[in-house]
Amino acid sequence: MIRTAVIIAAGVGSRLGDAGNNNPKGFLILDQIPIIEESIQKLIEHGIERIIIGTGHLKEHYEALVKKYSIISCKYNDLYESTGSMYTLFNLKNLINEDFILLESDLIYDKVGLKVLNNEHNQDVILASGKTNSGDEVYIEVTDKGCLKHLSKDIRSLNNVSAELVGITKISYSTFQKMSLYSEKTFKIKPKLDYEEALAGIARDVDISVRIMENFAWCEIDDKVHLNRARKEVYPKINTREKIQTIKRNILLNPGPATTTDSVKYSQVVPDICPREREFGDLMVSISTELTRFVANTLEYSTVLFCGSGTAAVEAILSSVVDNGDRILIINNGAYGKRMCQIAEIYELDFLEFKSSPYDAIDIEILESSIRESGRPMSHLALVHNETTTGLLNDIQTIGAICGRNNVKMIVDAMSSYAAIPIDMKKMNISFLAASANKNLQGMPGIGFVIAHKETLDNTKSIRPRNFYLNLYAQYKSFSETYQMRFTPPVQTMYALKQAIMETRMEGIEARYSRYSKSWQTLIKGIERLSLRYLVPKEHHSRIITTIVEPDIEGYNFNEMHDYFSASGFTIYPGKLDNENTFRISNIGDITSNDIMSFLNLLEHYLSNIQKGSDGINV
Repeated sequence: MIRTAVIIAAGVGSRLGDAGNNNPKGFLILDQIPIIEESIQKLIEHGIERIIIGTGHLKEHYEALVKKYSIISCKYNDLYESTGSMYTLFNLKNLINEDFILLESDLIYDKVGLKVLNNEHNQDVILASGKTNSGDEVYIEVTDKGCLKHLSKDIRSLNNVSAELVGITKISYSTFQKMSLYSEKTFKIKPKLDYEEALAGIARDVDISVRIMENFAWCEIDDKVHLNRARKEVYPKINTREKIQTIKRNILLNPGPATTTDSVKYSQVVPDICPREREFGDLMVSISTELTRFVANTLEYSTVLFCGSGTAAVEAILSSVVDNGDRILIINNGAYGKRMCQIAEIYELDFLEFKSSPYDAIDIEILESSIRESGRPMSHLALVHNETTTGLLNDIQTIGAICGRNNVKMIVDAMSSYAAIPIDMKKMNISFLAASANKNLQGMPGIGFVIAHKETLDNTKSIRPRNFYLNLYAQYKSFSETYQMRFTPPVQTMYALKQAIMETRMEGIEARYSRYSKSWQTLIKGIERLSLRYLVPKEHHSRIITTIVEPDIEGYNFNEMHDYFSASGFTIYPGKLDNENTFRISNIGDITSNDIMSFLNLLEHYLSNIQKGSDGINV
């Protein structure tokens, strides 16, 4: 948790006329108190215990705040007229001794931005927004990893514009020291250096994440046009949004939907739009392209979107790509492999069920023998990558190689692995992959999708449709030609998915899996410490969901334990095995190992109480 905030407040508001000459920009009033006091109160609400203000023009106004707020200290930049914002920040170096939030005094903003930065896993994070068209914008270009590459007010100097700088940044103490060293060398040739230029100057040596909140409500007030926009448009929007920001954070330890970031939640608050508008079509094209890029080359593969759950995507594949006369082998080593068999049976597909243990790795030799000795050639093979029943991770690369040797097209249910466990569809020989928005992507439920090899998908167009809504080729062809889904898409959920994709790209799939793995390791150590047993060996574990055998303790009841955790904001999930009494704990979503530690502490308390025969368990 960040405890210190630094506010840059030295500038002269000359472009504001009398409003800037008689008062500092931070003392503009849009409602009842100056905008800087609104900012101070938001900072305090979000856990800030110390505020340092770098002053200049009309410094006495800010110094008066010290008497009102004991956590404030001020330091005057006596060169404010001839220097930029970085010198004001540099001038505070003897007061700054830890990580901090940096803000500008002339900023109005939705306080959710502070919450998002506080919850960020990265040490250095720039808060950014989508296009505002407000004038005087600072444009940001990011790297493939979602880090700062360059920024400028001159849009022509950037190769790509990813976002706009808001003016709220989380800065680690070590990065501040690097900014100071860079600035000392630069002040002689550019005394009016701004702090954002210093950030760009060290970006090659420091990974500075850019957190984009597409529809973030904010405004910097530098001139009369900004002031008018703030009063008529932005400030009312901020007030409206802040009134609805009472969303409790629940820790979902079920295997999806997952705990989402606040920025994903709030991204759904957008103006109403007809989904047949070109603007929304462009949004869906962008989403489709980005989903493909996570696992494949967009020239050879394409994402087909459906309004529905992940099972809808799986059913779309199985019902659309296996022709009469084809034969498919379905690997069943859990409830979701079994579900594919049930779908195949309903559609009267010619399928062979290959049963395997839900806890142990598939016997590759027996699998290949089954393909070769099935009586007639197999055309397809379907399996679950991360079997959500137990957390068993199936070796799709080896199985994909088997499919390649035997001219078999591989279908993968990657519902619980996509966007966490790295996947390369071409390398792994995957023809069709099914996933959804609400698991490792950390989006909202309601969108399932299929990523398909284009040439293989094109070859299915002659297959007689078995259904209407879920026909894969028809959905693909229509979207390719019109940029529209054939039927009404979930509009707000699409905006949430767009935000979730941005955040996935910024964190990086490998980094996300590393975070998940750290949470899983914490979970496993805790389970072992509590003498509980989990089913899948570590070497075959996905590190995403863990099936735990229920304790053999008198008084234990899963439903009571579920309600006990629910009262503290945690959701746990029952098991799906027929021969073992189990429950499942997933460690996906916007959670950390600290959340898992909190869960383990509650679990220990619960088990300790029922072992003691306590009549009541207090949370």
